[in-house]
Amino acid sequence: MSISESDLHDLHGKVALVTGGNTGIGYATVLLLARNGAKVYMGARDEGRALAAIKQLQDEGLNDGSVHWLKLDLSDPRLAISAGKELLEKESRLDILVNNAARALPGPYVLNDDGLLDIMVTNHISHFALTQTLLPLMEETSKEDGSDVRIVNVTSTAHGMVAPETFTTLETFNVNYGTSVTNSLKTYGNTKLANILHMKELQRRLTARSTAITCLSVHPGGIATPGSDGFRSQVPWIVSALMKWFFFKPPREGGLTVAFAAAGKKVVQDKPLAKYRGAYIVPPAKLVAPSSSAQDERLAKELYEKTEEIIAGLASH
Repeated sequence: MSISESDLHDLHGKVALVTGGNTGIGYATVLLLARNGAKVYMGARDEGRALAAIKQLQDEGLNDGSVHWLKLDLSDPRLAISAGKELLEKESRLDILVNNAARALPGPYVLNDDGLLDIMVTNHISHFALTQTLLPLMEETSKEDGSDVRIVNVTSTAHGMVAPETFTTLETFNVNYGTSVTNSLKTYGNTKLANILHMKELQRRLTARSTAITCLSVHPGGIATPGSDGFRSQVPWIVSALMKWFFFKPPREGGLTVAFAAAGKKVVQDKPLAKYRGAYIVPPAKLVAPSSSAQDERLAKELYEKTEEIIAGLASH
């Protein structure tokens, strides 16, 4: 099985936001969505890098789609909320949200001024805050006839390296397994588990109130990105070289799987069966079961509620 641009449906008249869209998998996803006609917002912190990426995208050819910069800083959930509010002022619809940006290796990971682990803030808490800010607009969009609104969290198989007992405490959000390569991957994996649980619980809540939004989590595969380069820098050079040549694929490959989750025709066709609701996808666009922890409804509910509590606490400061 393989997937290509032809597996994506027509996105003319649709609006999308891709976080971390100026490089790697995010860049490839932005390109694919825009080429199918979408108006895509590239969520990125640095204006210069974002505008350079947009120029490169235009040079590669966007057909009649378009790409626009949205200033987005995920290091602070309050800034993520501000970015979401800015988008709400700009647009009257939002069909696709791809939470792609992430901090990976190398560490070290530290607590920020709010007492939160920096990688958990970037990878989960800020994306959660952004999603909550944009959700009312996406719900309104989903009420239109023939709507196909989707929220996609980009995750990783590293989520299977951890199995937390609970997500009811701040300590479980701030867990830091250590500085070795394996332990850093576990700390990263805890944030990627949070990405999957977020989509599981959000899908449950949306379905309970009959909201026609599809939430998915996607592992894009082993992709050559700045994040994977950081990982390879931590291992012996011969191992790094072998990984790059034999295991890490170009960003476009990862972008195709993410773009399928965001706009694949098959997801629309399967909508009555609801097979993709809260689903976990791996290359090439296959539905598989994530780890047992990622399927734990109690953990998903705990994570969701504790994240809401954390964000509410930040807003009161």
